[in-house]
Amino acid sequence: MTVTPTGTPTGTPTGTPTGTAAGTPTGTPTGTPAHAAPERPSDVAPPVPLLSGFTVIRNAVLMGYPVVEAIRSILPIVDEYVVAVGAGEDATRELIAAIDSPKLRIVDTVWDRTRNRGGHMLAEKTNEALARCRGTWCFYLQADEVVHERDLPAIRNACERFADDDGVEALLFSYLHFYGSFGVVATGHNWYRNEVRIVRNRIGARSIGDAQSFMIGDHKPRVRRSGGVIHHYGWVKPPERMAVKNARIGFWYAGTPEDAATAPYRYRQLYALRRFTDSHPATMLALVQAQDWTFEPEVRPSDWNRKDWKNLLSRGAEVLTGRRWGERRKYRLLRD
Repeated sequence: MTVTPTGTPTGTPTGTPTGTAAGTPTGTPTGTPAHAAPERPSDVAPPVPLLSGFTVIRNAVLMGYPVVEAIRSILPIVDEYVVAVGAGEDATRELIAAIDSPKLRIVDTVWDRTRNRGGHMLAEKTNEALARCRGTWCFYLQADEVVHERDLPAIRNACERFADDDGVEALLFSYLHFYGSFGVVATGHNWYRNEVRIVRNRIGARSIGDAQSFMIGDHKPRVRRSGGVIHHYGWVKPPERMAVKNARIGFWYAGTPEDAATAPYRYRQLYALRRFTDSHPATMLALVQAQDWTFEPEVRPSDWNRKDWKNLLSRGAEVLTGRRWGERRKYRLLRD
């Protein structure tokens, strides 16, 4: 594992040094005889990794993020993993360092507390981590997103398949959003079904908004499906921890006090909650088995808010027309 402080240059691009003929040491005249001595290993550019993983995290312990489980879930298929750790008030850095993998590179960062609106600091730190990635593809996982091990071969194969196809700028993932319990998923139309999580490197990819999506320069990325599913656990925590997380993350969206949590969070009976009966990723099993609170999905309109009723109407329109109106799509899906 290597450690890089913030402010260090983002690395030297792989490939031929500027002004140097390919495979020719600096200063060697052109027309070198065929019997010239073979190049020394140090003269040969290292191969470009196929796939870099990257994650941004701060105060994971205080907010109960399964960041170690997230990282470990894709560690087998990435060639390196960049983790941008923000200076905070807990032992997050030690938690990440304990993963102790040669693929891991920790980048220490400082979050600007004056930029605490709209979650934009999340995108800024995501872009800092992305700039440190050296792979052809860069696999972004948020600290509460985990991949099932059964999907890993398909994801790696997609990266290999489209590596030389410059028309494919990113890879798209389906989503499962857990809410209230590891046995419940939210399926209302405000919960996004798909999102970009792998982007091609060195083509101007950048995280936008609160780091949910990416743009390529000034356009939506052209994507193919990755064959993978993201298990999103951001809304599954003990109620006390959920309240702390919401208060602390709320500071970066609205500037509200980070210590605003005074009571355990109450999980509502949202519209379109469903039981989850499939298996969880292996890295999550210990947390799933340790759940010590209960939350069962019910149809309870008295608990719905305006967004829930809007989701109900949207679902009805989809049934009638076969189209999901107003769905957020920050990508252009390419067809075969």
